[in-house]
Amino acid sequence: MERKYYLDRIRWGTVLLVLVYHVFYLYNAEGVFGSVHSFAEVQYQDALLYVVYPWFMALLFLVAGISSRYALMHRSHKQFLKERTVKLLVPSTLGLFAFQWMVGYFYIQTGGGVEAIPVAIRYPIMAVSGTGPLWFAQTLWLFALLLVLVRKLDRQDRFYEICGKTNTVVILLCGLLLWGSAQILNMPVLTTYRFGIYGMTYFLGYFVFSHEEVMERIEKMRLPMLCIAIGLCVGYVWHYFGTNYTESACLKSLFTNVYAWVAILAILGCGKAWWNVDSKLNAYMTKASFGIYVVHYLVALMFCYALVTYIHLPVVVTYALALIGVLVLSPLLYEILRRIPVLRYCILGIQKG
Repeated sequence: MERKYYLDRIRWGTVLLVLVYHVFYLYNAEGVFGSVHSFAEVQYQDALLYVVYPWFMALLFLVAGISSRYALMHRSHKQFLKERTVKLLVPSTLGLFAFQWMVGYFYIQTGGGVEAIPVAIRYPIMAVSGTGPLWFAQTLWLFALLLVLVRKLDRQDRFYEICGKTNTVVILLCGLLLWGSAQILNMPVLTTYRFGIYGMTYFLGYFVFSHEEVMERIEKMRLPMLCIAIGLCVGYVWHYFGTNYTESACLKSLFTNVYAWVAILAILGCGKAWWNVDSKLNAYMTKASFGIYVVHYLVALMFCYALVTYIHLPVVVTYALALIGVLVLSPLLYEILRRIPVLRYCILGIQKG
């Protein structure tokens, strides 16, 4: 089967967007937990957070669902789960103790709580507290496990064949499925663990969007979807700006989920039409983007904190340096770690260099 380069580009492009998002997130003034500093009571640059948050992780799960379908065309269930376990579960478990504990240490230390934790349990608490963006890997591994169970229940692929007949109207109505799934299976405190909506997008990717006929329909409606997405984006930012965009009321709203779904359709359609080409950059980022995702948050956290704590510069310069630092140092750290045998396995899920 011919490789879908546009899916690669959407995946790693979204990962880069996550890096950019986290710089603005760490400086947010919207009351969202995790900010290390804000520059004013009202920060119009925070609008970027509202633009991307409703859809960018759902898009990653949907693309992961499509990729899982393609992967299982050439792998047994055992091979598929083994690969997903090494790539996803190892970095989000062993990696916590090998690398991400530093993220936990930073948050606990800046909160003044390290000394209050008994020495005997300090390290495991720091490791668990450093999960950060690796919630994505943990959740994706769980969905891969559930997918294998679902496939065993439908050995003849009948449901998959039915989904291949999805027409344009049904594609649009899937936005209601997104809204409905956003209401359920949400962790009460760890709000990033939204099993309902992310599970829905993952399985929609696997059963519906992995069909070429469905993607051709999405490609044909890309321009209307793009125009509607831009309009909804403007209205969404206008309506919610100044509120905590991670709160349940916002995430469960019909407006949020309709905007998210239209944005996802627009990106998929435009990607299929315009980005289905390979390049050296695409080849590299396809291979490296997940590793960059794994290590970037520590880089972003340390760099953003240092700029406002030890180096006092104008706001624009601070953002510029933070963005450059994260986008340059994260790939550099990935390249260093992937060359160290034991660490590349524990932190990045890479068995061979």
